[in-house]
Amino acid sequence: MGRIAVLIPLCLLLIAFDFYFYKAVLAVFKNWKPRTRKIFGIAWWTYSLLLIVGVFAGIFLNLFLTLRAIILVAFFLTCGSKFVMLPFLLIDDLRRLVIKTFRRKKEVAVKEPLPGNTIPRSEFLVKAGLVAAAVPLTSLSWGIISGAYDYQVRRRNLYLPNLPKAFDGLTLGQITDIHSGSFYNKKAVNGGIDMLLAEKPDMIFFTGDLVNDMATEMRDYQDSFTRVKAPLGVYSSLGNHDYGDYHFGKGPSAAKAKNLQDVIKTHELMGWDLLMNEHRRIKVDGEEIGVLGIENWGMGRFPKYGRMDLAVKDTDDLPVKLLLSHDPSHWRNQVLTEYPQIDAMFSGHTHGMQFGVRAENMQWSPVQYIYKEWAGLYQEKHQQLYVNVGYGFLGYPGRVGILPEITIFTLKRA
Repeated sequence: MGRIAVLIPLCLLLIAFDFYFYKAVLAVFKNWKPRTRKIFGIAWWTYSLLLIVGVFAGIFLNLFLTLRAIILVAFFLTCGSKFVMLPFLLIDDLRRLVIKTFRRKKEVAVKEPLPGNTIPRSEFLVKAGLVAAAVPLTSLSWGIISGAYDYQVRRRNLYLPNLPKAFDGLTLGQITDIHSGSFYNKKAVNGGIDMLLAEKPDMIFFTGDLVNDMATEMRDYQDSFTRVKAPLGVYSSLGNHDYGDYHFGKGPSAAKAKNLQDVIKTHELMGWDLLMNEHRRIKVDGEEIGVLGIENWGMGRFPKYGRMDLAVKDTDDLPVKLLLSHDPSHWRNQVLTEYPQIDAMFSGHTHGMQFGVRAENMQWSPVQYIYKEWAGLYQEKHQQLYVNVGYGFLGYPGRVGILPEITIFTLKRA
């Protein structure tokens, strides 16, 4: 009921904006024949209403993942284009209002391109808006076609002063934010997994958000990710989406608890060692390091289920401690201040907002105004954080500039 109370006013607002855009387009193409205008009107409103119905169906019905993805694609492309066009229409209406007010006050006839007493829309502004709307339509479309599964392998040396000699030179792979409920191309997903396995990492970390909401989203992809194996193990943690809060609500319920257990079971069935406020000792040639993993620890509206006090228990003798924690805000807000024994933390969560620029020596994304640490390697004194921008995607079914990432670390003694 809560969702419906939010969605209905939102849909009415979208319909109102649609009518506004519709009238603007008709005003520009005023020379269309009546039959053409009628066909355009039928096509416009049929598409708009089907899109709204599709959004409701995607939320409340158990649609095929591919169909849900198509609906999301259409919704993002449509809303993105209209959002860019809106300022042009508002500026033109403001112009018309000023002219109309001025004419009334001065009682002077204002010449317009069209005959009659009404003040028509400025064709220049509206057509400029249409051209501007094509820019996000083109870039977002390209981000879906080209960016969603364009996996990039990023290689980093990770220097750890107290690293035991037996671990020097070992490789560690990281993926994060799979969001299996968003996938619509299983062949491409498997291609990314092949890229990870081709690197032959000695150990692999997965740092949360296996699903969007429901454990059932992994139904078509569990066999694919079961292939992710490494000689020293695959270690995983939970992200904010794995708890089902966005589907079941933040309060407890039997269905929500079962869904979480199903997510946990999926990690087990894939052979991944899920760390929930605990640690593992990794031994090579008689020497050990610690891999710690906590449940989600976020700021603001994101849940804090993580318990560092439990994860670090009985780890004082380990020379190096690597922490899996989904949300990078955890590093600055607790790890740096309270747990100096953590050498490196591995996170995801930000996705790099799936939009921005990422080059060798510079990177930018709107998400940097939300998260101080949002992509790549960060260091304060002896403690380090790496934020992977994600394997999958959420919401917008593509990526522009910030491409899906597979990170390969080589562990080095400083």
